[in-house]
Amino acid sequence: MSGPERSGAPSARLRPCRAITGMSAVLLPFDPDGAVDWAAFESLVGRTVTAGLVPAVNMDTGFGPALSAGERAQVLARTTALCAAATHPSGLGFVAGAHVVDEPGAAADLDAYRREFDAISAAGGTSIVFPSHGLATLDESAWVDAHRRLAAGVDRFLGFELGTMFHPAGRIASLEAFTELLGIPELIGAKHSSLRRAPEWDRLAVRDRVRPDFMVLTGNDRAIDMVTYGSDYLLGLAAFAPDAFARRDAAWATGDEVTFWELNDLLAYLGQFAFRAPVPGYRHDAAMFLFRRGWIGSERTHPGSPRRPDSDGAVLDELLERLDDLLA
Repeated sequence: MSGPERSGAPSARLRPCRAITGMSAVLLPFDPDGAVDWAAFESLVGRTVTAGLVPAVNMDTGFGPALSAGERAQVLARTTALCAAATHPSGLGFVAGAHVVDEPGAAADLDAYRREFDAISAAGGTSIVFPSHGLATLDESAWVDAHRRLAAGVDRFLGFELGTMFHPAGRIASLEAFTELLGIPELIGAKHSSLRRAPEWDRLAVRDRVRPDFMVLTGNDRAIDMVTYGSDYLLGLAAFAPDAFARRDAAWATGDEVTFWELNDLLAYLGQFAFRAPVPGYRHDAAMFLFRRGWIGSERTHPGSPRRPDSDGAVLDELLERLDDLLA
């Protein structure tokens, strides 16, 4: 793409001393017998809130697409109880994935999305439009129009560009379609998960020109320094260490670049390691890491999720030791 959207070298767009809005996808833990460990889940949500990040539940990290409707409802109910009194500068209590579970070739079911929106709003959360096969069948004009139609009846919601490495119904829109989304007042931001820097830099340039209050939420777990260019974030990687992300973010806001880069470099290494192919295997690395932190009681994950080799444990042990030193 040529023209004013590209503003030269990325370093020219660094935004020092900027307050970062951080959202952490929350892992849904399982006990050694393979059942959901609800007590551990509540603990992880509580740790996220205490760290000062916005919890995001029923996301890919929480196996949202693989859960039953009843399980997703239970996630919402438990999250509501933990976030009812929580306040965040963004005004968000928590974010939740709005799911329409369908098959390839299905038609887009906006009524089903509206029912999800209603349930999330009633629970006190903000909906994020999780991709579905039906939405993926729409051409870009119809895809944007679907978001306009979903905006009716809600105060705010979030969009979601998701690469197919995360989910087969994922979609990365064109920059033109992204620009049209900025004209929907109720859409307050969108997560961008292409795992590529250039499309996100382009979105930041458009955002700055068209609608500066719109949140570009990086989902690039392999390049978490995108926050230095003006992105906020909703990351699965933050599930590993919401406390470390919060300290990193605070350091950037206060101009403490030494602390910021020390933490960012280590967390970035963790992201590169955990989010290697097959990308959904990161959830097993998250469970292994959180188990080593003593935050959950098992390394088990959803039975449909890819597993990592046992050899990942040695790498995670070293990274955890180094992280503990930085957080001490």
